[in-house]
Amino acid sequence: MKKLICYCFGYSEADIIKDVQQNHGHSLIMERIQAEKKKGSCNCSATNPLGR
Repeated sequence: MKKLICYCFGYSEADIIKDVQQNHGHSLIMERIQAEKKKGSCNCSATNPLGR
């Protein structure tokens, strides 16, 4: 079972690790998540079981 890191966009821990490896230590996924949060497109409080 995948360990989800981002419930809003469905990114797992494995997705982020792979992204960092492919981008030489830099995560484009994390940049996307941060940008979406700034725009208000993130709904973590409803989608994440921990409410964050």
